[in-house]
Amino acid sequence: MAASLKFGVLTISDRASRGQRADASGPAIAELLASEGWQIVESGLVPDDHEAIAAALKEWADSTRMDVILTTGGTGFGRRDITPEATVAVIELTAPGIAEAMRAASLKITPHAMLSRAAAGIRGTTLIINLPGSPKAALENLRVVMPILPHAVALLRDDPAAEAGH
Repeated sequence: MAASLKFGVLTISDRASRGQRADASGPAIAELLASEGWQIVESGLVPDDHEAIAAALKEWADSTRMDVILTTGGTGFGRRDITPEATVAVIELTAPGIAEAMRAASLKITPHAMLSRAAAGIRGTTLIINLPGSPKAALENLRVVMPILPHAVALLRDDPAAEAGH
């Protein structure tokens, strides 16, 4: 089942979207997902703009081409860090335990984890998870949630086998 997971990776960065710096987090996330045998269906780059973020998340989730959308960037205290607000505006159900688990694990590494405002939730049958913008932090947080992704996707797909063993 794990090999069938399909992902979208959306980088949110003013500077990267203007070509002022390379996107390091999106490719790092895609590489880790590919190492699990998971498929990256779509990747993209948008500025720290509420409408641009929300539009991409809606389009991708509503297309039903991917099981999970991972965002990277815009989750901190910066004035333009509005990824969580754009995410919350498009999700239908919250998944607070995912963001809580990422923050709890990150707190073991750095007290700066308290500054994360990352959100997670569901739109339709797509799980959306905000990751930090730094490649190191994004991968650390992604590794925290990777073990639950196959089961989460099975539940969202209404897979009868999803409840086996509970």
